[in-house]
Amino acid sequence: MSGPAMPKANAETLRNRADIVADMRIIVPGEGVVDTANEMRAFESDGLTAYRQMPLVVVLPETTAQVSRILKYCHERNIRVVPRGSGTSLSGGALPLEDAVLLVMSRFNRILDIDFANRAVVAQPGVTNLGITHAVEHEGFYYAPDPSSQIACSIGGNVAENSGGVHCLKYGLTANNVLGIEMVLINGDVVRLGGKHLDAEGYDLLGLMTGSEGLLGVVTEVTVRILQKPETARALLIGFPSSEEAGLCVAEIIGAGIIPGGMEMMDGPAIRAAEDFVHAGYPLDVEALLIVELDGPQAEVDHLIERVETIAKRNGATTSRASTSDEERAVFWAGRKAAFPAAGRISPDYYCMDGTIPRKALPRVLAGMRALSEKYGLRVANVFHAGDGNLHPLILYDANKPGELENAEAFGADILRLCVEVGGVLTGEHGVGVEKRDLMPEMFTEADLNQQIRVKCAFDPNHLLNPGKVFPQLHRCAELGRMHIHRGQVPFPDLERF
Repeated sequence: MSGPAMPKANAETLRNRADIVADMRIIVPGEGVVDTANEMRAFESDGLTAYRQMPLVVVLPETTAQVSRILKYCHERNIRVVPRGSGTSLSGGALPLEDAVLLVMSRFNRILDIDFANRAVVAQPGVTNLGITHAVEHEGFYYAPDPSSQIACSIGGNVAENSGGVHCLKYGLTANNVLGIEMVLINGDVVRLGGKHLDAEGYDLLGLMTGSEGLLGVVTEVTVRILQKPETARALLIGFPSSEEAGLCVAEIIGAGIIPGGMEMMDGPAIRAAEDFVHAGYPLDVEALLIVELDGPQAEVDHLIERVETIAKRNGATTSRASTSDEERAVFWAGRKAAFPAAGRISPDYYCMDGTIPRKALPRVLAGMRALSEKYGLRVANVFHAGDGNLHPLILYDANKPGELENAEAFGADILRLCVEVGGVLTGEHGVGVEKRDLMPEMFTEADLNQQIRVKCAFDPNHLLNPGKVFPQLHRCAELGRMHIHRGQVPFPDLERF
């Protein structure tokens, strides 16, 4: 496998593979265990396809009891486990390990309860993001977080990565819309956090689990908040001669106290690629495009559209067009949602980055990315959740040209360093995974990272859940004062560092 170094495989686990597979077949009978090379090939990577690794075995449980038995079995035998949802992660968070059971949750695909009175839906983790909205839209409700991959990504994966989407500016990320979960710990214990109530007592363990990237436990049930669709929603397409002017417009809109339902930005290459792919009616004579959606009572929406158009003109907008129907608004968004696949039409390969910056830093970061593009000799198409400063640069490269993948990775690392330099963070919704793992010291001190690892040790002292992800160095829990040492012997002394 190319890419970042991963934990050295456990030789004993590899020797015992046949027994492990046989035992998994007992726990999950029928077609729930996949162990041949050809069949496992479908699971060798997630959405970050530059990195690939065959798993030890793929297991697809259907019940919480089965998940509990699998984790307890692996815990007792010191076998690593990598949880996986739909595999749409763009940071390598679901990348398999050769000595790990790949625990695939796609068969947990049922909605268990729809409670309109409490505005809540209880779903299994394999239900797709869009599937929740489809289940409640007949009563005028929807689920707000809407990643571009919402047609395929699972709600369990959304919890693991704290996914966002184009409407997270006003309605929040997954963390703001999850009310409760059922999860299984590495020792097989099943616990519940939160529920249909709005808040829970004690430590915010639900908040801790949301965005934990499969390092602390395996989610087997999710309770989410649903919202009633607004009376009116209209979208504006606003074109600018430069990305800097569009960035200044974004800052002024927010500064004026206007919080759109969504506010997205695309630069020239992304505009042209999306328009060629979807034919959404985007203007092609601009270098930056804002899609601003305003929702609420009709009178309020009409008033806010006028205010936004005035602000846009003041910041140099050359075109402005408002949707006149829900169908037209959907077409405006279809181009943005298709920006990632559209990039595949203009480059053999692309590397999708994710970082978040203060809105006021957008012009500086855009200028910095242009300089880096010249430095590395690679094009970049930009798509942003502009309202909350979440950037998605698409670095265009050709993997068939020697060195171009490594060049793209170095380019991406410098973009993320720039994000941190201006007061931002390494990720907004894609997670750290393996992609950003070795950049964590750019943002956190050793004391910061050690404190985070102490949390990991409290849930998973032997580092069996998704090892090699998030943290740039694997520490023994004993080194952090969290494990009992008997007669000078550290439990699991073969735990390596990498």
